[in-house]
Amino acid sequence: MPESINPPEDAGTEPAHTPDSHPLPEEGELEPVRVPEAGLASIQADVAKLTARFADHDRQIDTLSAAPPPPDSPFGAYGLPGFAGLPAAPAPPEPRPILELEDEEYEDELDALSDWVDDFLVRVYGAEVTTAAPWCEQWQEHEDVVAWLHALWLAYQQHKDAEAGLSGLFVWHRDFLTHAMATVRAAGGPLSACMTDPDRPAHRVLPGPRPSNRTTSAEEPEEREEPGAPGQASG
Repeated sequence: MPESINPPEDAGTEPAHTPDSHPLPEEGELEPVRVPEAGLASIQADVAKLTARFADHDRQIDTLSAAPPPPDSPFGAYGLPGFAGLPAAPAPPEPRPILELEDEEYEDELDALSDWVDDFLVRVYGAEVTTAAPWCEQWQEHEDVVAWLHALWLAYQQHKDAEAGLSGLFVWHRDFLTHAMATVRAAGGPLSACMTDPDRPAHRVLPGPRPSNRTTSAEEPEEREEPGAPGQASG
């Protein structure tokens, strides 16, 4: 009777996994990614650098948020702390009396003043032109009128600002507008020889007083001859 051939004992069983073998993922699972140990060290170093960088950014944000805004910061009005190293915003130029300006500066300032006078002051506060309240359509050629109206304009800009408070414009009306208009449009004021009737425009600059003849220290007064000097007959 022929001998029966028995199958090996491990037949039909799953092969043992060796250290280098990988089990196949089940359906619906992702296959794990294995990183070589040499590449893993590099990734860990990069993650440490990014973590340190984020921590440094957080510290900078905390410092900027806690610091008060510098006095000249352009972001102070918005409650922002500003940025270190940025130059301070240039301060606006100090206003100067218009008669101290020259050439192009004077012309530019006079143009701006004329816009304010024509578009606002005369339109709102320009009373009827009469003998008691004259006016001149060429008021820019009256230096004293230009000086008065320019000072009135500067005061208006100051008192309409929020820093002047709610009563700022009332103070401007009471202390500046009333006195300036009363002087400029007075019956005997600088425009008295100009238009006194709106239907008859007129313009005339009244001459001012002549310069004084004050004797300066450089000029020596003529020597006076004393009484009884030689060559004079005694009385």
